[in-house]
Amino acid sequence: MNPTPGAVLVRLAVPLTAAIAVLSAVVLLGACASPGTLPTPLAMRTAASVGLPAGTAGNTTVDTTVDTTASKTASKTASKTASTSQSQSNNPAPEPATAFPDPQWWRELGDPALDALIERALADQPSLAAAAARLARATAAAAGTQAAQGPQVGLGLDMSRQRYTEHGLYPPPLAGHVYNSGNLQANGSLELDFFGRHDAALQAALGQQQAARADLQAARVLLAANVAHGYVALARLVSLREISQATLTQRQAVLDLTLARVQAGLDTVVAQRQAEGSLPDTRAQIVALDGQMALQRHQLAVLTGQAPQALASLSPSLAPLHSAAPPERIGADLLGRRADVVAARWRVEASLQDVALARSQFYPDINLIGFVGLNALGLDRLFSLGSRNLGAGPALRLPLFDGGRLRANLRGRAAEADLAVAAYNGAVLDAAREVADAAANWVSVARQQAEQARALAAAESAHDAVGQRYRAGLGNYLEVLSAETAVLAQRSQRADLQSRALDNQVALMRALGGGWIDGPAGASAR
Repeated sequence: MNPTPGAVLVRLAVPLTAAIAVLSAVVLLGACASPGTLPTPLAMRTAASVGLPAGTAGNTTVDTTVDTTASKTASKTASKTASTSQSQSNNPAPEPATAFPDPQWWRELGDPALDALIERALADQPSLAAAAARLARATAAAAGTQAAQGPQVGLGLDMSRQRYTEHGLYPPPLAGHVYNSGNLQANGSLELDFFGRHDAALQAALGQQQAARADLQAARVLLAANVAHGYVALARLVSLREISQATLTQRQAVLDLTLARVQAGLDTVVAQRQAEGSLPDTRAQIVALDGQMALQRHQLAVLTGQAPQALASLSPSLAPLHSAAPPERIGADLLGRRADVVAARWRVEASLQDVALARSQFYPDINLIGFVGLNALGLDRLFSLGSRNLGAGPALRLPLFDGGRLRANLRGRAAEADLAVAAYNGAVLDAAREVADAAANWVSVARQQAEQARALAAAESAHDAVGQRYRAGLGNYLEVLSAETAVLAQRSQRADLQSRALDNQVALMRALGGGWIDGPAGASAR
């Protein structure tokens, strides 16, 4: 008589209990494959090590805020990281965070045309689409890792028609005859994560996802900065061309006056040749500026996702552009907003979880498996009660002696974690240098602008005085034109300094991360 399903389950319970007892004893053998001792890992840079105030997290690593909304597990890891950083802090009273820069920092330059170009670039640039695709790939990988943690259930159906050999394992009446067979079975499994293997894999995948998210923001900030740099450079070239055109007009007037003086016997042919030689030089400068402007427009068009000739008529001016005052204090909370620093920090977190995953492979892999279905020789009996087939039990995989493979894998993961820490430290040092350079250049150019403004005022005053003398009949017009040369030279220098000041502002905005904050606030800012 065929046993009932309940009787089968009772029979399975006895060996299952015994198997679990055996598994508990076998777990103790895990020490046979020992991970050994790893070298001391590299230490991450602190804010103080790069000469910055601690900001919101005291004297901790520069990336002071690491948060994510990907899952509750990732939030738990971020909270642990934050609490660890606070425990390492040597500053019990951290300074308040600096609200700088604004996420749309380019609007502070005050030019709607530049705003439109940057917004178009952020919407249409292919490089951002590639970064977004990498983020989507990392998100899918994290979702796949998370899905592997749950129960796995599958259904299979197999049917076949087979002639059984007369000289094989099957006796008569199977031997030498053709039969249909069918198998309909549902299989299920659940891996018990006693040693944190699944959690470490999920944390590593989520870390890579957050790093890809930060990489996307870094690409956005870099693109916006490049558009702003290109726009300022084009505005400078336009201003210099206007000054060169005014210089050409002034030198033509000098030549005309010199010719008149030569004809009147008041000047020599040498003065005439000198005046004539300055005109081709100025025209060459104008032609060169036109070529540079064309190249700059092509670059801006491509940066904004347009055809190279799309901005052929764009002629911005430096006049509407204005620079803001730099922050009074640049702390670690500002440097921590750099997306590349945040991405490097997340890659460190992911690498550390990879180390934990490699270490967990020294411990047993325990699964619970089960199946239920129908199996019959002859399709007409497949769905009869006697064709039922079911079973359940644990499965264990335990590394004992593997020739050092697991230990080598662990050491490799530890080395990769050191590489991630080294990359993070390098990103912090580069970020600190870029911030320091941009701030120093900003201050230096501001001082140069103050001195140059006085020089321009003096040149314009001298030009006015010479003009007054000429109108009073106390001088000649050649003196007026000569004084105008100094004024044009100072205006050219003013355009250079103004463009440098704007470039330094853009460079500082980029060096400080463009006002992005990792987490929901940063996502909304985009």
